[in-house]
Amino acid sequence: MALAKLGVVVLDCPDPRALAGFYAEVLGGTVEGEGDWVDLKVPGGQSLAFQAAPGFVPPKWPAPDHSQQFHLDLTVDDLDAAEQGVLALGARPLDAEDRSRSFRVYADPAGHPFCLCAC
Repeated sequence: MALAKLGVVVLDCPDPRALAGFYAEVLGGTVEGEGDWVDLKVPGGQSLAFQAAPGFVPPKWPAPDHSQQFHLDLTVDDLDAAEQGVLALGARPLDAEDRSRSFRVYADPAGHPFCLCAC
């Protein structure tokens, strides 16, 4: 029997509303809240929360001497179309050159790594 149930995944960032807006464009859903804590309610999925973190330093990827902390795997039907979309929204490629793989790695506007996966 489980001891707990996952409530929400929280991403630290310098601007919670802006980062929630980025993920709302990628995943759909509605952004709720202002200030230091903003929620993204994703239809039919797990919500994400965004928390202001003064002095936020984005993770480095890949860097064996600096942990990336976590990353999101986002499932897509068309890697090329999804890539164009996230780049237009402000993501930057981290490891997207190998077109033979079923995933590509990007950083969101705050620097958190995420993967687009056609898995």
